[in-house]
Order: sequence, then structure tokens, then C-alpha cells
Amino acid sequence: MPYIAIKAYPKDDEIKKKVVDEINEIFVKYWGCPKEAISISLEEFAPEDWEDKVVKPEIETNTDKMMILSGEKKY
Repeated sequence: MPYIAIKAYPKDDEIKKKVVDEINEIFVKYWGCPKEAISISLEEFAPEDWEDKVVKPEIETNTDKMMILSGEKKY
């Protein structure tokens, strides 16, 4: 705990590693859990697949769980 699942457009390996490392550090710092407790996955989708594979099945069906939606804070 926690498990963080990231879905995004493709990026190069260096950028992906930097983003995952920073998210990991944020959870250690603010969530108060050890690094050993954190799992992070990163799944990439082509821009032309984004709407059908991410927005419709995951974002639109979970709007009540979104903390930030389309750049807007929901808290």
C-alpha cells in the first residue's frame, strides 16, 4: 500500500523514470509509508487511443473519485 497506476501518452524512458521516482518520493514524504510499501505502474497509450482506452472506460466512469479532473481540483 499504496499502488499508483499511471496512464499516459508515451514518453522516453528517462522521463518516465524521473516521474516515477518523484511520485515515489512524494508518497514517502507525505503518505508516510516506507518505499518498500509502494508499487507504481506506468501504462502508455497512443494519443489516438486515449479517448477509447482511458477516458471513456476509466475517467468518465470514476468522476466521483477524481481529485483533479482536466486540470481542475475537485476537492
